[in-house]
Amino acid sequence: MPRSKTARRELAAWYFDKLRGLYPDAACALKHRNAFELLVATILSAQCTDVRVNMVTPNLFTRWPGPTAFATADVDHVQEAIRSTGFFRNKAKNIVATSRIILEKHGGEVPRTMEELIALPGVARKTANVVLGNAFDLNVGVVVDTHIGRLSKRMGLSRATEPVKIERDLMQLLEPAQWTLWSHLLISHGRAVCVARKPRCSQCALATRCPRAGVVISA
Repeated sequence: MPRSKTARRELAAWYFDKLRGLYPDAACALKHRNAFELLVATILSAQCTDVRVNMVTPNLFTRWPGPTAFATADVDHVQEAIRSTGFFRNKAKNIVATSRIILEKHGGEVPRTMEELIALPGVARKTANVVLGNAFDLNVGVVVDTHIGRLSKRMGLSRATEPVKIERDLMQLLEPAQWTLWSHLLISHGRAVCVARKPRCSQCALATRCPRAGVVISA
């Protein structure tokens, strides 16, 4: 890992430019039509793949189109509709409770501040950052999921293991305007090349400068 923050900033900028060229279409993988749908989809994505969430949400949003419908929904019925996403009991409870708060405290609109979002049931910084960055184009923080946490260490940008600390490190290295896109770029790279078990370092366009921290290179 580069010792100075200046060196890490320069490396992060180099990574960003390289990744943007590799993944020009990188964007939020969760299908949504508005901020509320993105909020619900992101709550569902905890411990679940985006592919699975995208299979569930079309019927979900047809049955309950918006916070008003979810606020009056039977939690048991919501549970059954989202069962395949895992942890469905907590997710259903949180979605219904969040919908009621959005109606009662925010006039039916998804709030646009970190403080208001993380006060909603089932919403932590990761979910709030996804919604703020992708629904409202507000770069308040950096999304840190398993891909981003893994790659941040391997690429020499953070030694931290806790998402909040990784996010803090990345926010110090990247320009605010880059924060939302950075997350999409790293997720794309983590799925395509820098995979969890056997990263394809020999095929990686970042290999010339990546320190591969924690990566075991097979003989």
